[in-house]
Amino acid sequence: MSRGAKTATIAWLVTAVYYFYQYSLRSAPAVMMPQLSEAFGLTTMGVASLAGLFYYSYSPFSLIAGVALDRLGPRSVVPIGAAAVGVGALLFASGNPQAASIGRLLQGAGGVFALIGAAYIATTNFPASRAATLIGATQMFGMAGGSAGQFVVGPIIGAGVPWSTFWAGMGLLGLVISGLLVVLLPSAKPAARRDDWLKPALAALGTVFRNPQSLLCGIIAGLLFIPTTIFDMTWGVRYLQDARGVDYASAVLRSSMVPIGWMIGCPLLGLFSDRLGRRKPVIIAGATVLLVTLAWILFGIPSVFPPYILGLIAGIGSGAAMLPYTVIKEANPPETSGTATGVVNFLNFTFSALLTPVFGRVLVNAAGGGSDMRLEHYQTAFTPMLFGVGLAILLTLFLKETGPAVKLSGRFTARGTHEPSLRNGKVRSAAGEVSQP
Repeated sequence: MSRGAKTATIAWLVTAVYYFYQYSLRSAPAVMMPQLSEAFGLTTMGVASLAGLFYYSYSPFSLIAGVALDRLGPRSVVPIGAAAVGVGALLFASGNPQAASIGRLLQGAGGVFALIGAAYIATTNFPASRAATLIGATQMFGMAGGSAGQFVVGPIIGAGVPWSTFWAGMGLLGLVISGLLVVLLPSAKPAARRDDWLKPALAALGTVFRNPQSLLCGIIAGLLFIPTTIFDMTWGVRYLQDARGVDYASAVLRSSMVPIGWMIGCPLLGLFSDRLGRRKPVIIAGATVLLVTLAWILFGIPSVFPPYILGLIAGIGSGAAMLPYTVIKEANPPETSGTATGVVNFLNFTFSALLTPVFGRVLVNAAGGGSDMRLEHYQTAFTPMLFGVGLAILLTLFLKETGPAVKLSGRFTARGTHEPSLRNGKVRSAAGEVSQP
C-alpha cells in the first residue's frame, strides 16, 4: 500500500469512528424515555419531539457540510463538527429543556460532518469499484454506534447511572475526538479552492439538485431509512413494551438488533453491489426484505421466529438505504462529490425531521390522547411506513443504473474494474495512486 493510500485509509477510519460516536448519541434517547420525561417535565411525545430536533439541524447542515468539504477539505471542517456534538451533549446534560433543545440541534448540525466526511474521503481517494463497499462500511460504524446507543446505554441506565452523567461524559468525549481529528486528519489542498467560493458552491448545489437522479436517490434513501430512524430508534423499545408485553431489558436488546443488522447489511450489500457491478437490483432486494419483515413485526405472530431475528433481518435489508449514496455520487460530476453526498443526506433526513412528530402525533391520537398505547394503535400509526418502503421499490425502477457493469466507456469497464481516469491533469490508477500522465 502506497503512503497516500495509507494516509487516506487512516483519515477514513478516524472519521468513521467519529461517526460511531455521533450515532450512539443519536439513538441513546430511545432507551431513557421515562428518565428524560421526568427530568424535563415532558410527556413521552414531548421527549420524542425533543430527540427529533436532531434531524432538524442534521438535514439542512448536510448541504453546508457537503459544500464545505468540497471547498475546504476534511481537516478544516470535520473536527469542528465533532466539537459541536460534544458541546451539544453537555448542554443536553444540563436538564434545562431550552438548553437541551439547543444541544440536540448542535448534535445534529455537528454530527452530519461525520458521515459526509467519511463518504467524501472514501469516494475521492479510493477506486470507484470499491465505492459502495466503503460507504457501506462507513455506515457499519454508524450503526455500530446506534446499536451501542441502545445495547450498551440501556443496561447502563438500567443499572442506575444518572442520565445526565452519561450525557456529560459523552460531551467531554466529543471534545477529545475533535482534538484527535485535528491531529490525525491529513492536511490537504482542496480541489478548485477560490476566493469567490460562494458562486462555485451554489453552482455545485444547482448541478446536483437539477439532476432528477439526485432527487430520486434522496427520496429512496429517506423512505428506506424511516423505519430505522423513527420506528426503531425512537419508538422501538416502547412498541415492544406496550404492544408485545416485552420487559424493558429484553426490549432494549431486541430493538438494538436493527442497527446490528445494519452493521451487517450496509457493507454486505455494498460489497455485493460492487461485485455485481449494479446498484438497482441490490436496492430492490434489500427493500423487499425490509418490507416483508416490517410487515411481520407489525402484524405477524411474534412467537413464530426467535426473539431477535426479525430486528436483525430488518436491519440487514434496510442497509440498502446506503446504496443511493453511491448512486448519487456516480450520477453527478466527480468535483461535486461532497456536495452530492450532502444533498442525498439532506433529502434523506428531511423525511425524518418532518415525519418524526407526525408519526408520534398519529400514535397519540390513535391512543385517544392517552399514554395507554396498544398494538392496534402502533399498527395504525406505522402502517404508512409499509407503503413508503413499497414506494421506494417502485421509484428504484426509475433510477438509471450507474454501476460499473453498465459503464461501457470512460472510467469503468463492463466487468466493473476501475480504469485509469484523467482528473485535474493526473491519472488515478485502480490502486488509488496518482501520477502525472
